[in-house]
Amino acid sequence: MATIIACYKWVLDEQDIKINPANLSLDTSRAKYKISEYDRNAIEEAVRQAEGCGASVACLTFGTSAAKQSLKDALSRGPEQAYWVNDAAADGADGFVSSQVLAAALRKIGAYDVILCGEGSADTYGQQVGPRLATILGIPVITFVSEMKIEGNQVVATRKIGDCTEVVTASFPVVLTVLPEINKPRIPSLKQVLGAAKKPVTEWKAADLDLDAAALAPKYKVKAVQGFVMSRKNVLYKEGTPAEK
Repeated sequence: MATIIACYKWVLDEQDIKINPANLSLDTSRAKYKISEYDRNAIEEAVRQAEGCGASVACLTFGTSAAKQSLKDALSRGPEQAYWVNDAAADGADGFVSSQVLAAALRKIGAYDVILCGEGSADTYGQQVGPRLATILGIPVITFVSEMKIEGNQVVATRKIGDCTEVVTASFPVVLTVLPEINKPRIPSLKQVLGAAKKPVTEWKAADLDLDAAALAPKYKVKAVQGFVMSRKNVLYKEGTPAEK
């Protein structure tokens, strides 16, 4: 039986973020957290594929102590168990650090055939974790996936590239990064939410994964984030016919 692992990130809900008009700084004081929208697609696709081929599904996240709130939400969406790397290093981690930690966690888990990630995260959308993860593990990666199907010990996926598509086949183990159009994530029922509390959760610290300081040192650091404001010219065309305007 195949093992599918969906990776996800716990991020700020962008609709709760306010912009200070004085200096365009972001006010996140009242912002709640959520599973990244793109990663919800990854979890949903993992569960759908498992329903079709009888595979087992687990979810994996790397986050600070605040990510504990995400576990129940993630498990209510269908995975049978969750793995959580709880470490302060997640605060400010870039694609390099995230992929190093997730790869170490996957090695500790041991059994994985299909690893699903969102195409990017809702906060930085760096699109690096999936490809980096596959490189570290030394396995194939299929990106920009709009359709996929597990057939035996391989995955057949349709990639969307610009104005065309291509169909790619890869044998297990393999990493896939999925596009939002691949599915519409389900809304967990009350029964699923209540049942999620009974599912097993394995928690690790970065130290449990035998990672050195270099693996937890980001390659870049964000000094500040500012909101974007579009300044329009507001030019009005009053003269002439509609066609001329």
